Amino acid sequence: MFESAEIGHAIDKEDYEAALPALREALLDAQFELQQQARFPVIVLINGIEGAGKGETIKLLNEWMDPRLIQVCTFDQQTDEELAHPPAWRYWRQLPPKGRMGIFFGNWYSQMIQGRVDGHFKDAVLDQAIIGAENLERMLCDEGALIFKFWFHLSKKQMKARLKNLKDDPERSWRLSPLDWAQTETYDRFVRFGERVLHRTSRDYAPWYVVEGADENYRNLTVAKILLEGLQTALKTEKREQRHPHAGPANVSIDNRSLLGSLDLSQRLDKDSYQKQLASEQARLAGLVRDKRFRKHSLVTVFEGNDAAGKGGAIRRVAAALDPRQYRIVPIAAPTEEERAQPYLWRFWRHIPARGKFTVFDRSWYGRVLVERVEGFCTPADWLRAYGEINDFEEQLSNAGVVVVKFWLSIDSETQLERFQEREKIAFKRFKITEEDWRNREKWPQYANAVEDMVDRTSTELAPWTLVEANDKRFARVKVLRTINDALERAINRD
Repeated sequence: MFESAEIGHAIDKEDYEAALPALREALLDAQFELQQQARFPVIVLINGIEGAGKGETIKLLNEWMDPRLIQVCTFDQQTDEELAHPPAWRYWRQLPPKGRMGIFFGNWYSQMIQGRVDGHFKDAVLDQAIIGAENLERMLCDEGALIFKFWFHLSKKQMKARLKNLKDDPERSWRLSPLDWAQTETYDRFVRFGERVLHRTSRDYAPWYVVEGADENYRNLTVAKILLEGLQTALKTEKREQRHPHAGPANVSIDNRSLLGSLDLSQRLDKDSYQKQLASEQARLAGLVRDKRFRKHSLVTVFEGNDAAGKGGAIRRVAAALDPRQYRIVPIAAPTEEERAQPYLWRFWRHIPARGKFTVFDRSWYGRVLVERVEGFCTPADWLRAYGEINDFEEQLSNAGVVVVKFWLSIDSETQLERFQEREKIAFKRFKITEEDWRNREKWPQYANAVEDMVDRTSTELAPWTLVEANDKRFARVKVLRTINDALERAINRD
């Protein structure tokens, strides 16, 4: 893949300067159109050999285009805050919104290649990182992002000559870093592992472009033209084609009964038993989150369920056991303008807790395969591919030490009706009932089907669903607390 980048293309100064005015004007026009349409973001990944002109080229792009619409992010050493979160968190929080461009130095490819070069892990771990990068980029492209991946290349001889020239130039020697010199010793390994990564991750939706770095004029024009052509093509395309998953909705049944229909909703706790068990489980939870072993983990709980199933009451009983500084409750409603400008999972990644903390999601990322599916707020292609994206998201959380506990609180239609009517009669509960709640009752079968598909496709060993029989609120609250405690105990006892 890299051989063709060593031929040594060059552009003389006169031709370079003649091409610049029209190119700069076209880039600015495309950038303005990108902002006006605000249909998709542009993500530019910068990788390659040290000394090949990565920084100089991006500096020029910022001069040629409007830098106010470009955010340049460098991911070198991880901060303490980043180390306390799953690895992908640092990238998700920096994604550009629709209509803007983000340029990422030291991105996920830099981390995986350099880690393998330095011997921090073996090929198996590198291959897993490659799969993770493919999953992330496929999801971003399915959400509409336009991704450019550039590898700036130099031969070993060219790299050494360039570093020597920089060292001997007092006005430019400041650009050199210890990493530049270190790569002269690891060049062969860096290129070998880099080529492996590029071969595995160059896809039609996110291809790699290998750019010769020896001649700065050629390098600068090549990168600018690739960006311009890609932008112009995407801006002219009204709707980018999506890949449709092959699998359709699942049909879940247990002994010819539906999954939800198999629940025993008659289970109850009397008041005395409830109070004793509630106090016991709350004390247990308080002890577990204070355990020093919990500092290696964080906790995420997801509360989904029928309207009026008692999610709020269950969450309050969980929160009552804890110091308010230890947890956050994140209520999920319709996305804001800021959230609509980002990939779907962005709004949830930003709330993932650091180690030693606990986040409660009142409704969650499962909205895409529930309300958005049933109400037609997204296409079938969107919610069908969401199952895989969600499983990948939760696997990343689990691998980073996050304990993920997911609840579906289930009630029958008659119980829901009783609770709706009760809410309308009591003044301080009236705010809980809306016209939308009544309208959703008419779609009870569609929501039931969506829930059963969701549980079937996203209940994994790492993040299983717990179905909670919630006709009796006391029983449901105790089951929720006990399930959280059991999951936490299993996690910290494995350490």
